[in-house]
Parts: sequence; C-alpha cells; structure tokens
Amino acid sequence: MAKKSGPEQEHHIVGVRLRITGGGNFLMRLEGLDNITNQELVALPLTTTNRIEPTRLANYQSQRTRLVGRVTEINENFLIRRIIIFAKPVAMEYPM
Repeated sequence: MAKKSGPEQEHHIVGVRLRITGGGNFLMRLEGLDNITNQELVALPLTTTNRIEPTRLANYQSQRTRLVGRVTEINENFLIRRIIIFAKPVAMEYPM
C-alpha cells in the first residue's frame, strides 16, 4: 500500500540564502505550480571565495514552490553548497 502524503500547505516565502561560489551573475526565480505565478529575485554576483552567505529577500506565496537558478553567459560557472529557504505555512489546505 502506498504511503499517503499529508495535506498541502500554502507557504509564504520571505527569503533565500545560498552558499554559492563561482564566476558571473546567478539569476534566481521562484515559481509556483505549473509556472502560473513567479517572482524574479535580485541577481547574485558570484565570487571565487566568500565568507558570507548572501540572502535575497522574497515576498512569494504558493502551495508548491521551486527555486530556479541560471547564469546568462556560456563561460560562467557556479557551485552551490547550501540552499536555505525561509518559509512559513499560512494555510493548511484549500477547500475542495
């Protein structure tokens, strides 16, 4: 018997913190279900060494969210070591 998942929750995302190194600019976007809603975050300039984990503020609410990251140039590179998403549940379930 398959395990049943819990109720879907609506989350309010207020920030994204990355431990990332590389060269170039790292562009980020939060996307909801089926990419109906999205929010572009402020680009993150990358350095080869960094003692700070930069945080990008967000104001995004969705039932399910994914973080999409990309670079714009072919020769840019990056290495992500940690992703922290600051979110708070705001609703338990949508009525049917």
